[in-house]
Amino acid sequence: MAPISNLFRASRPAFRSSQFFSQTFRQNAGAGSKRWQSTATEAPESFAKRMWNSPVGVKTVHFWAPVMKWALVLAGISDFARPAEKLSLTQNVALTTTGLIWTRWCLIIKPRNILLAAVNFFLGCVGVVQVSRIAMWHQSQKNLPSTVEEVKEEV
Repeated sequence: MAPISNLFRASRPAFRSSQFFSQTFRQNAGAGSKRWQSTATEAPESFAKRMWNSPVGVKTVHFWAPVMKWALVLAGISDFARPAEKLSLTQNVALTTTGLIWTRWCLIIKPRNILLAAVNFFLGCVGVVQVSRIAMWHQSQKNLPSTVEEVKEEV
């Protein structure tokens, strides 16, 4: 007989024994092998539960501060309808710098707060638009005659 067939014939009782496989399974499962783990361990959490337990979730200031800060963005957008001469340059410069600085900072801090970064980005964008409107209005005022005498001379 060939040596290979002798090896298979000699190992047959070991493979037929159920203890051989159960011991092998216990050794592999105890070692933390992912091969024997089931994929259906537990159901995934719902979106609401993940938001509640998140470090930037609903029960933290990391969520409510950006939500309330959207009021500043909406107020800035509503000021688009106001004439540029009635807008405050210092206030809009402050909003612009606050928005731009805090956008960067929100991406550095831990936990990283994307919601706060988004609101600060839009606050900076609204501020840039308002500051540019005010600057264009000031530029147009420089080109206009300033006194009544200058107007009379032009007429």
